[in-house]
Amino acid sequence: MFHSPQTRLTSHAEPLEGAPRLAAVPPAGDASQGARRAEAGPGGEAGRRPRIAIMGEFSAGKSTLSNLLMGAPALPTRVTATQLPPVWITHGTGDPYGIDVDGARFEIDLDRLEEIDPARTSYLAIERPAEVLQVCDLIDFPGISDPSMPAEVWQRAVPLADAVLWCTHATQAWRQSEAATWEEMPEALRARSFLLLTRFDKVADPKDRRRVLARVRRETEGMFSGVFPVSLTRAIAAADDAGAFEESGAQALLDALLDMVMRLSSELGRSISIAAPASAGGDETEGALPGVASLAARRDPLPPASDVPPSGRIVPRRVRPRAGTARKARPAVPQDDGPAFPTLG
Repeated sequence: MFHSPQTRLTSHAEPLEGAPRLAAVPPAGDASQGARRAEAGPGGEAGRRPRIAIMGEFSAGKSTLSNLLMGAPALPTRVTATQLPPVWITHGTGDPYGIDVDGARFEIDLDRLEEIDPARTSYLAIERPAEVLQVCDLIDFPGISDPSMPAEVWQRAVPLADAVLWCTHATQAWRQSEAATWEEMPEALRARSFLLLTRFDKVADPKDRRRVLARVRRETEGMFSGVFPVSLTRAIAAADDAGAFEESGAQALLDALLDMVMRLSSELGRSISIAAPASAGGDETEGALPGVASLAARRDPLPPASDVPPSGRIVPRRVRPRAGTARKARPAVPQDDGPAFPTLG
């Protein structure tokens, strides 16, 4: 389904324009020692990866987005994130655990997640060997307006995030409840967050698509770094069809996401190197970030091999075009006004 392109990219990105510098350690404020341990999260703070929160209302496509990024579900398919506190997903193969509201660690059984009390849990920590998790952590939030779950359950995890991928259903895009919630989010997140108009293929008429996109961009001006219309299910179904993957809107999103992750990593003092494996027989990680190396052609010339740091290397895989299919030229990385309007047939 995916193959490893012979591409190498080392980033020395500049800080995000208009965004304050990230602190390596979150401010403790009046937090207790336990709360500070909870904020440190899996792996602690030293040279940590950027933390990308996946947020939005119920049934807005958050789990589908997580599946697309990782190439596989992080949790058992019978479990939905709306039934759980925030789920912090990091790279690895260790045992899952939870952190309670006092900062204490406790063991969890993925087959008995329904026994966890969200009101008493800060987050669950899950490790997966997915490729994308080598460059960033993902924090999957429950729905923001679920009447069965107090807002405090997800609100206490917001300070953990460096950036947000906010999912809004295109047919009901940017509801008042979403706007009100985003107004309460830390302002520093705005320059580091994307708004995803999910299920964009459900808006059948091209004129309606343009109207929806124009309205959302107008109503959210200055509130997000970019607005991305996307069909996540079509992106997953595209498999090795590069043209279909790009038409889904996912390629523009992933290009911009990789760019943002690399910039955040630079802010955190973490160097990222993306490289093809030394041999076809090398180990591969589960999952994939399709097009993870696609920014290479738009970057500065590669440094000499001796200048590439040995640490932080990941092995990317990308969508492979079907035989006899010409690959379309990729659009430029979207600027603050979002990506070019995609055609979703």
